[in-house]
Amino acid sequence: MKTLIIAEKPDMGRNIAAAIEPKAKNMRSHLEGEQYIITWAIGHLIELAEPDQYDEKYKKWNINHLPIIPSEFKLIPNPRTYDQLKVIAELAKKCNQLVNACDAGREGQHIFSLIQRHLGLNQPVKRLWISDLTSETIRNGFATLKDGAEYENLTRAARSRSEADWLIGMNGSRAFTTKHNVLLSVGRVQTPVLALIYDRQKQIEAFSSLKFYELEGHFAQGETSYRGMWQGERFTDGEKASALAAKVKGKPARIQSYEVKETKEFPFKLYDLTLLQREANGKYAFSAKKTLDTAQALYEKHKVISYPRTNSNYVTEQNIPDMHKALNALQGTAYHDLVQGANRNLVHINNKWICNPTKVEDHHAILPTNKKASGLSPDEQKLYDLIVRRFLSQFYPPAAYKVHTVMTEVEQELFKTTVKELLSLGWKVIYADQKKEKAKATKGKEKEDTDEDEEVEVNEPFSVDSNGNVVCTDAIVKEKDTQPPKHFNEGTLLKAMESAGKQIEDEELRDAMKDSGLGTPATRAATIERLKKVGYIDMQGKKILLTQKGRMVVELIRGAGIELLTSPEMTGQWERRLNEISRGTASDDQFMHNVKRFATLIVDKVRKQARASKTDFEGENAPEPSGKRGASAAKSSSRGDSAPKAPAKKRTPAVKPSGDGASSFIAMCPRPGCGGSLFMGRKGYGCSHYKEGCAFVIWKESFGRSLTDTQVQALVQKGKTSKLKLVLPDGTETDGKIVLKDVATGALGTE
Repeated sequence: MKTLIIAEKPDMGRNIAAAIEPKAKNMRSHLEGEQYIITWAIGHLIELAEPDQYDEKYKKWNINHLPIIPSEFKLIPNPRTYDQLKVIAELAKKCNQLVNACDAGREGQHIFSLIQRHLGLNQPVKRLWISDLTSETIRNGFATLKDGAEYENLTRAARSRSEADWLIGMNGSRAFTTKHNVLLSVGRVQTPVLALIYDRQKQIEAFSSLKFYELEGHFAQGETSYRGMWQGERFTDGEKASALAAKVKGKPARIQSYEVKETKEFPFKLYDLTLLQREANGKYAFSAKKTLDTAQALYEKHKVISYPRTNSNYVTEQNIPDMHKALNALQGTAYHDLVQGANRNLVHINNKWICNPTKVEDHHAILPTNKKASGLSPDEQKLYDLIVRRFLSQFYPPAAYKVHTVMTEVEQELFKTTVKELLSLGWKVIYADQKKEKAKATKGKEKEDTDEDEEVEVNEPFSVDSNGNVVCTDAIVKEKDTQPPKHFNEGTLLKAMESAGKQIEDEELRDAMKDSGLGTPATRAATIERLKKVGYIDMQGKKILLTQKGRMVVELIRGAGIELLTSPEMTGQWERRLNEISRGTASDDQFMHNVKRFATLIVDKVRKQARASKTDFEGENAPEPSGKRGASAAKSSSRGDSAPKAPAKKRTPAVKPSGDGASSFIAMCPRPGCGGSLFMGRKGYGCSHYKEGCAFVIWKESFGRSLTDTQVQALVQKGKTSKLKLVLPDGTETDGKIVLKDVATGALGTE
């Protein structure tokens, strides 16, 4: 009998056939050769059943029917691909062995496992585990097939992840939707990501810009001129800065110290998927999804890059020869001159900045293959170019610099100068024809955005005489404003998702998050797209903006006392346990027991929550999600359900507390004897006792500012805000504080 190979997609199946059964007959749904029959899954052929498959009553969303916790999860075929599932079932009857050739990772393992379970396939299983689809790699993979049992723990982890996401997504989404009569989607990954955006938005809203001043000194020593920044506390008084400038201008100076040291800047790390998505977003404004789809085409269709859904920036010893072959294959292409300048001796197994097997899990970093690229679309070419140039940079030496640090004293005031003198371009020659590539200070880490005002980069030699005479020829005061945190774009959000562990105190959790963060490289793009689809975020150019609906979801979840659902910590706990399950050091049964308890807790907390007014979700573009409703970030819905019927819209007072307590509590009402609570309404902050006659209100738009929760709390508790830029009633712009003039009415004034 023959061996049945099940690939994840048709292209992958055809690539395998071309490598090991080149004379196989094409039967449309499969290819049949002398030894192998090759077929494919077309993604997920099997899904977890919707709630109404367990009980008809779940067709109607009702909070009293929650939590929904199946004793055994049912599997159902995807009706759109049911014919292909039947093909696999029939082919399996003719074979005595199976090869799992789905993607080499947790989800690929899951896709095969679902087919195997649903069809009751009991033939022995071998596992193909490869990182690119070139014929040579495929043949090597089949020569070293693994026993399927070696991946049983990975299968358990994949199943646990899928069922846990179903429990949290299905119960959370149904609980919040039925409680608040608005279609709300909740998920293990999407909700913490939404909370990241929410928290950044709140930081921006709470930010108060302040003016400050910097003093730049201009110095001359013979033919050499240079600039230095004054070293002292930041000026907030422009007159003091100007006085100091007048004090030093035109005065003799001396060099207090002069240091010169040579530094090297090494090439950036090879790409993993998230880093590639971030850079494609920054350079070409590609969305995370567009980058993933384009990279997948370069991998599957063109076979010119290795498996893109990787979380590693390193390779193993086995990949070093492949890197050299790929370098040779780039000869005679547009990169020919760069290949000629490459130093092959730099890429070897002892170069731990490239070759580090301990940091490679399922797949190594993204590499070009030894296949020459042709027929690429413009977008594919852009992404391929990023990958090839990053790859080529590993074959070049570091860029070399001399860093000159000069401390100049004039009138007992100290100025610092840093001049970075280029000695050799090294790997940066690869980017010489492009926009300047940001430098990296040390191996293995990319430079963060910092204020580089003090550093000047020059190509010509620089030096000063530490004993020579110096004159301060000029002193310039620069007026600046403190800047608020920037809105996320998809690139910076991906970085925040990847490094969410930095926000966690627990060391063990942080280690788990280093690899997975919020979501995985393969799912992060889908999570961002999901947030757009359900109306929680909007795009303004590259900028991600939170909608009112997205804001309310986070506030409702936190207001219900389920902060863990919005926290990276929960994802860290889950990922740590899933990693342990995949290694065989943790019990999947215990993990699922804890997830079921958490799903029950979510429902119990939401059940006690006061219902929010539907108008609380309005005010910004927050479209209702179309189609299916809420199981998880990846898949959701009671198929064929109609949405819970929303109550008719009612006009509410401009300062009515949102949802009678469901919205965020701001502060206690300061009106003597009231005892009410302040909540944010549509136009202002009003008291919960407004029906009893309390007229206290602080209007949100006051003195040219849109007041934040933090500023209102300061007004109520301290009687004034911090210093702000204000617009007075007569149109005059000024710096000042808003003060609470009347605690009975909330009337405001300025100081």
